[in-house]
Amino acid sequence: MQDLLQGYKETRRMLKRLYKECQGDHSASDRELISSMIGEVEWIVEWLETGKRPGNRRGIERRAAYQREKLVDPIRMQAYVSQSTAGSPANITEWQRQQIEDALSELSERERECYLLAHGECFSHVDIANMLNISVSSVETYIKRANTKVSERVQTSLFLAV
Repeated sequence: MQDLLQGYKETRRMLKRLYKECQGDHSASDRELISSMIGEVEWIVEWLETGKRPGNRRGIERRAAYQREKLVDPIRMQAYVSQSTAGSPANITEWQRQQIEDALSELSERERECYLLAHGECFSHVDIANMLNISVSSVETYIKRANTKVSERVQTSLFLAV
């Protein structure tokens, strides 16, 4: 992969040198062609360096880091919901259980139910809506409110400070 990236960088340098050399000698169409080649190679280099499609501003890449952040460790949340201690690699201590309880204490019953199903049981919003006989948009609203409340609780509670 590094060899491929190095090859593209070398090609970009050669194309830029060629573009500078043909400033006065060649026609505008030649310079335009070389310029487009430089743009394409730069696009490929950026993709190889970042591992993300350049210019992609859709979906999760458009969101800010704080929007992608999970408020509670998913493994802990799943261990909290399953409440099993028999040989699970995701066992949680009583202190961690109390911290999660405190973070969830601000939620209404329906918000808590949706939040636990989504983050603890890993159900999709559609599955949760079917289980609770509510609309998908209601599930999304409950989970969004729950995320906000849990986030505020985590930031303001001294009990949750580590």
